[in-house]
Amino acid sequence: MIRPIIKDINFLKLKSIPANVSDKYIADDLIDTLSVHRDECVGMAANMIGENKNIIIVSMGLIPIVMFNPVIVKREEPYATEEGCLSLTGIRPCVRYKRITVEYQDRDFKNHSGTYEDWTAQIIQHEIDHLHGIII
Repeated sequence: MIRPIIKDINFLKLKSIPANVSDKYIADDLIDTLSVHRDECVGMAANMIGENKNIIIVSMGLIPIVMFNPVIVKREEPYATEEGCLSLTGIRPCVRYKRITVEYQDRDFKNHSGTYEDWTAQIIQHEIDHLHGIII
């Protein structure tokens, strides 16, 4: 189901809670919602569609990847950049890392670990900030 994008700063500042098997429908809604915003958006966190759960989606080419309960376990090479967001107005400065390692669970709640660089790493960091209630 396509969901409206949440712009309520007070809601977006809430720290998300761990996702579980009963939250799989949120992944489907993230996929549907991201697909209608693909021209302007490359990732989303569950709180952007009104769900306070630790779930993100990241466009990494043709197939977006959904990560349940993602945690950045390693960061390398910080740099300053600017980002926009569907939930926020304008472009905002932030610090990101060129390379990150993330531990997460897939739709079947199997554990994974991946190392991501450059643009993909930046998207993942932005979405994980959402999970922590961090507004850039």
